[in-house]
Amino acid sequence: MTHEDVETLARRRAGAKMGWYIHATVYIAVNLLLAVLSLASGKVWAVFPALGWGLGLAIHGFVVFMVTGGGGLHERLVAAERNRLALQRDPW
Repeated sequence: MTHEDVETLARRRAGAKMGWYIHATVYIAVNLLLAVLSLASGKVWAVFPALGWGLGLAIHGFVVFMVTGGGGLHERLVAAERNRLALQRDPW
């Protein structure tokens, strides 16, 4: 594997992890708002979108963190992936 291949793969994996962090942040923010609206209406309906979306978030997290093995947060993730890839021969 060339240096360029390792760099490309490390950036792709770090981008996928960053995407999951953004997804999780939006999930929390939106579902907090829905919970407040649900409580204000006197009915508990916000649990249904939270469960459905939560399943999607869990699947997304499984694929990103389990299947791929895997300055700001993005650069730290790129560096971690680059180091991890440098230690193995076949990244997939």
